[in-house]
Amino acid sequence: MRKIYQKLKNKFNTSYPNLYEKLDKKKIIIKYIISGGIATTVDLGLLYFFTDIFKIWYLASATFAFVIAFFVSFSLQKFWTFRENSREKIIQQLSLYLITGLINLGINAAGMYILVDILNLWYILAQIIMGGVVAIGSFLVYKFVIFNPIFSKRYENNC
Repeated sequence: MRKIYQKLKNKFNTSYPNLYEKLDKKKIIIKYIISGGIATTVDLGLLYFFTDIFKIWYLASATFAFVIAFFVSFSLQKFWTFRENSREKIIQQLSLYLITGLINLGINAAGMYILVDILNLWYILAQIIMGGVVAIGSFLVYKFVIFNPIFSKRYENNC
């Protein structure tokens, strides 16, 4: 699989060197967006699957789907997006990832309330705005804290 990836990468670089260079500089952001998209697709797909196919109560379905999508998201972000392959710190990182997710949930809810109930924005537009805010904040926390080897070593030494 690695050889196929390398061949495709080299072919793209040879065929479109300027575009390759621009995309290569932004690859972590591109991977972050792809990983988030996959996790969102898993969440929504499983919600539909559990609710409509298995006839599970929608709140239970939403919970199951969220938990599975959470682990998909964590795995993709840790191992693929940020290439942080250590196994020793996985419990610490998973805990921080969950805390970040819960904080994001609160920020999203507060932002939605402000945008919809106070500023009278359409709820879909409000969610798009808040999704962007949360995504940017999460990216920074993941990159500079949770999956940052320097931060992880400092955290380990203080525990």
